[in-house]
Amino acid sequence: MAFPVILFPFLTIKQNVIFVKITFCFAYTFLRELFGKGRANKMYKRIRDLREDRDFLQKDLAAYLNCTQVCYSHYEMGRRDIPSGVLIRLAAFYGTSIDYLLGVTDDPRPYPRPQHAHEII
Repeated sequence: MAFPVILFPFLTIKQNVIFVKITFCFAYTFLRELFGKGRANKMYKRIRDLREDRDFLQKDLAAYLNCTQVCYSHYEMGRRDIPSGVLIRLAAFYGTSIDYLLGVTDDPRPYPRPQHAHEII
């Protein structure tokens, strides 16, 4: 009978399998360090700034995205996760890349589209 070998409070090896015990606090801290809280704030500010720079109202973008103004407002304030489909449509609407919207890059130019892009979208 094999007994578990405890390496750290969150890491155990039992029968040659590593088990990782992840608590909510650990996962939150890890993800915050990995992605940075500032990047999320940058994304919401960037989406709002793009809209305001082009003199659009939230209801205009909400109509384009087929959602309510309240829903779109929650996207801009970070109260609601932005689905990937919405990010794709916003990037296409503003003529930028999703990476720019997410704050991964500060280059607003969209990436070159492959020749078969019509098959992807």
